[in-house]
Amino acid sequence: MSATFNFKGKSVFIVGGTSGINLGIARGFARWGAKVAVASRKQEKVDAAVAELKELGAEAYGVTFDVRDSEAVVEGFKQVSGFFGGSIDVLVSGAAGNFPAQVNDMSTNAIRSVVEIDLLGTFHVMKASYEYLTKPGASVINISAPQAFLPMSHQAHVCSAKAGVDMATRTLAMEWGGEGIRVNSIVPGPIAETEGMSRLAPTPELAKQVTKTVPLGRQGTVDDIANAAGMLASDAASYISGAILPVDGGWSQSGATYAMAILADTLNNMKK
Repeated sequence: MSATFNFKGKSVFIVGGTSGINLGIARGFARWGAKVAVASRKQEKVDAAVAELKELGAEAYGVTFDVRDSEAVVEGFKQVSGFFGGSIDVLVSGAAGNFPAQVNDMSTNAIRSVVEIDLLGTFHVMKASYEYLTKPGASVINISAPQAFLPMSHQAHVCSAKAGVDMATRTLAMEWGGEGIRVNSIVPGPIAETEGMSRLAPTPELAKQVTKTVPLGRQGTVDDIANAAGMLASDAASYISGAILPVDGGWSQSGATYAMAILADTLNNMKK
């Protein structure tokens, strides 16, 4: 169920906002009255997301860029600022890449691909956004992952990259706080019907096992993450900055590591 917030007159930009969790966040802000822009690498996905957001009643716009390309990111922010006619009140940075693999089985390029999307991409988005953020008052939300603070087999590349994202979040909360910009991270747990969940649990049997490891006994929904983003972006969170917020039904207390151990055993058995 979606919560109710009032973002009428606010401008919200979701990078990676054309699918999965990030599209769910975009839908939330559209329902709450915001003017919404989204970005991703594929024009057809951008077009589909914009059409859906307009159907929800939002003024919506889309740009296409790869977060690994700093010049393209800068140009994308210029276009989005033009659409908003001014500054960005809420920025959600959610571009991510992941695949399960052991370090010994990955090439340098495979490792680099995740680090460049997750970590370097976050830096590109943060740096390009700065001149357009509302000062004071902007809320920046990075989408992180439990791998940022929990070591997991077959996830060394993601653990390293997402740990960097959370440290960038905390550092920018310090660097930008004096100008009234708040920077936080959301850490989603297992979210049903998303690409991340299908990679974590590619079979129905694994999905059931993952669900059992969540203390609340269910997988989350994209609305759960959208509601958290709405809260962090709202005036109710005006004194929250530098926070790393798990939205995971308690999964990161112990279940996340256990679930990844199950996946690791499954993958190792497949190699035999």
